[in-house]
Amino acid sequence: EVQLVESGGGLVRPGGSLRLSCAASGFTFADYVIGWFRQAPGREREGVSFISSYDGSTYYGDSVKGRFTISSDHAKNTVILQMNSLKPEDTAVYYCAIRGGPILYTDSRLYDYWGQGTQVTVSS
Repeated sequence: EVQLVESGGGLVRPGGSLRLSCAASGFTFADYVIGWFRQAPGREREGVSFISSYDGSTYYGDSVKGRFTISSDHAKNTVILQMNSLKPEDTAVYYCAIRGGPILYTDSRLYDYWGQGTQVTVSS
């Protein structure tokens, strides 16, 4: 059984930082893409950032470029999202997701497994 366990969400003031972590287990993909989506109330799920185990290539959504950094420890099947300079518009539930294969797709329908989500709230 594939499991994705997220941690690190919470409440932070604008301009602050948070670090999200996702530990993946139970999958058998030789190559995979793992990363983060987010969904705010009344909005569609949005691709935030992804990393490929094949070559380490990364993707960042336009709204988070320069502020968020994704990294991974493939030996531990863990992915980290460091979020800096947080804004109120970053408020959402953040979901970790994984798909087999090396291509950095941003369509949530192409991801096979999902975590339970962790709430990030940016507010003064």
